[in-house]
Amino acid sequence: MVVCPSDICPVFVDLHRMVTPAGLKEGRKRSCIRSYAICLLKSLYEKEDEELEEWEEEEETDPVIGDGGDGGGIVLRDVSWGERALTVAREVLSEHFGEDIALYAFKVSPKGYVYVRLDKVTTKYGCPDIEEIESFNNIYMERLDELVAKGEIPIDLALEVSSPGAERLLKVPEDLNRFKEMAMWVQYLDLAEDGTIKHIYEKEKEGIFVLERIELETKHCIWKLADVKENRALAGKGRPLSRKQKDWRLHVPFDAIKRVMLYLDSRH
Repeated sequence: MVVCPSDICPVFVDLHRMVTPAGLKEGRKRSCIRSYAICLLKSLYEKEDEELEEWEEEEETDPVIGDGGDGGGIVLRDVSWGERALTVAREVLSEHFGEDIALYAFKVSPKGYVYVRLDKVTTKYGCPDIEEIESFNNIYMERLDELVAKGEIPIDLALEVSSPGAERLLKVPEDLNRFKEMAMWVQYLDLAEDGTIKHIYEKEKEGIFVLERIELETKHCIWKLADVKENRALAGKGRPLSRKQKDWRLHVPFDAIKRVMLYLDSRH
């Protein structure tokens, strides 16, 4: 049975909490909005002297496309009931939320943990509001409870529902047009004019750009410098972007782009 008593299952919301982890090599500050609305549903085995086990935290690893977390995608880990749980999650979204909210990431573990990240595709940052996340959580919990009661899922489950933050990885080129008006942090391979990688010590670069256009025929992205403090600082303290900076363009093949994330900073 899936249960969620209030004393062990806090529902908390921190929409648009600013996170500024160290990064960008020597001093990049990747300012991220991490939007959470999580309900932790603990599996209980009712024994008077038995303590509740702690929630299984997701491993802290660098995101990769398709990891079931910040990289999005589906990860079932060969769990026998995973496909059934995934089908039900999709049914809940289709029946109750239409096309506004999509499944960004879904992951299960053999111990019975289900991680769901919802993406509101009609909003700028893709963050559902707390009412929508709570609604999905409650409906999906009931459906999972039914499956457990019927024996279709052999173990009690714990569920975490959240929304992807700015640490989400953007797929190239599929996700880029959606966020083309926003600044993005881009990590890419610096190529010579003949298309080969330059010297090993300078092959990988990163910067904060805005997408100008995508060229599907040549499989290239064209970027321009974003008007943010990191780029303005190159022109001198307190100065705006120079004409040269505004006119500069970066042409990068799809396969030379290593990672793209949203850049969000309330001070830019």
